[in-house]
Amino acid sequence: MKKIALSLTVAALMLAADGPQTITGTITENMCGGNHKAMDMGPDEKCITECVKTMGAKYALWDGKTAYELSDQKGAAKFAAKKVTIKGNVDEKAKTIQVTSIAAAK
Repeated sequence: MKKIALSLTVAALMLAADGPQTITGTITENMCGGNHKAMDMGPDEKCITECVKTMGAKYALWDGKTAYELSDQKGAAKFAAKKVTIKGNVDEKAKTIQVTSIAAAK
């Protein structure tokens, strides 16, 4: 009986875990999310880069409603304000993505 209960618990945990996904969105940062107009810093790319460099923000993927902080900050920097496709493990609760790849969206 204990083995069955343990097996069911492990199976439930595996189903609940977030797994690898492919998400398309725009590289932003986790302070402004999808709206950089309030900062009045010019183009979104400049706002994103400045917020990361000077205000401690982290690069994130904006999917249209949520900003997911990215584990690959260096790779994300190359795509500031650009539409990308990211592959990786998404943690919905923490709003993070463990990135395995970032590429320009087609």
